[in-house]
Formats: sequence, structure tokens, C-alpha cells
Amino acid sequence: MKRLLPFLLLTSMLLLACSEEEGEYAPAIDQRDSLPILKSRGVSTLISDSGIIRYKIIAEEWYIYDRRNPSFWAFEKGLFLEQFDEEYHVKAFVSADTAFYYDKMELWELRGRVLVKNLKGETFKTSLLYWDQRKHELYSDRFMEIKGETQELSGYNFRSDERMTRYSIHSSKGAFPMGEDKPVTPQPDARTMAEYADTTATSAATSTSAPNKPRTVEELKNNTTK
Repeated sequence: MKRLLPFLLLTSMLLLACSEEEGEYAPAIDQRDSLPILKSRGVSTLISDSGIIRYKIIAEEWYIYDRRNPSFWAFEKGLFLEQFDEEYHVKAFVSADTAFYYDKMELWELRGRVLVKNLKGETFKTSLLYWDQRKHELYSDRFMEIKGETQELSGYNFRSDERMTRYSIHSSKGAFPMGEDKPVTPQPDARTMAEYADTTATSAATSTSAPNKPRTVEELKNNTTK
């Protein structure tokens, strides 16, 4: 009994210490709504559609929240994305400081320093860009800078096809070189750079200005709750 007593005292002290330590922890989370189903770091992966590789994603972190409404992927530490054609040629690349992909709605939301480059070598810079994969278009109401080899544009209310080759931009200013002896004239309301290089591109530019209102994340969230 004398030998057993120290053992019992030590056991009770350990149990007491454990119970006191357990009281310092936060209560367990009963619901998984706020937790991601997947956490991945140092991501470099290919994504296919109908058996064809369409995208390459490189990101420092990738979280998938499948229980949120709407569900989404989060790339909060940046995203680099390449888009391929059927022959696996790079059609365009996109980079952003932060990105969210709403998988059920096939909608990308790119934030921060957003940079897009198309096949023509034109670059597009803005702080917010939506990519609607259902409608195959990109749009933004933020300030947008567009730079090509010989022309530059800037403005608001940008809208484009998915290839970033036919687009519209409003309330814009642009610079278009006219020759060594002619001054560069700002354009008060340029629609696309192609329009001023070739007047036959007018129909291509206006085709992207369809009356359909672009989807916003807030609007899509409201629709999913109905």
C-alpha cells in the first residue's frame, strides 16, 4: 500500500494537470463549413476539360472550401495560370496577387496586381478582373491599362472575349503613333486598339458589348440562396 500511494498521487497529479491544460483549449468545431476540404502548398498542376489539358496552375497555397455557399477555391498568396489550346500551345497567361474560383458557377475572381497577356503580345493590367467561363468572357469595372507593341489604352468598364483579342473599354484615353513627323493624338473614347489600326474591326469590337449584364460574385451568391 505504501508503495502504491506515491503512484496514485502521481497519477492524480498528472490527471489534474491534463484536465487543467485541456481547459485552455478552444472548443471543438462541430461544423466543417468554415474549414477547407483540401490544403495544398507549392502547387503546380494541370487541369483538363473533356479529356483535354486546358490550364496549368502555379500557386503557393491552394485551399478548397466545398461547404461554403457558394463553394470556391482560394489562392490567397497569388496565382499564375496558363491557358492552352487544343494543340497545347499557350493561348494566354494570367497572374494575380489573390484569386478565387467559384467552381459551380465557373467564375474566376482575380484581385490585386492582375496581369493578363494574350497571343498578340498585348498586356492588360487592373486591380479586379472577372473571368466567366460559361459565357467565355472577361470583364472589370476597375481602371484598366492595355499596352501593345505600338498602342496604349486606359479606361474603365472593360469587357472582352475569352481570347482577349476582341474587347471594349470606355471613358478611355489612348496613344497611337502616326509617324515620326506627326504628333501622337489622344483618343477620347477608344473602344479597341484594333479599331484605330483597322476600321474593319468595328464589328468585332461591338460584338463583345452584348446587352447581357456580366455576373458578379454578390449576384451569384444571392442566386444560390434562393
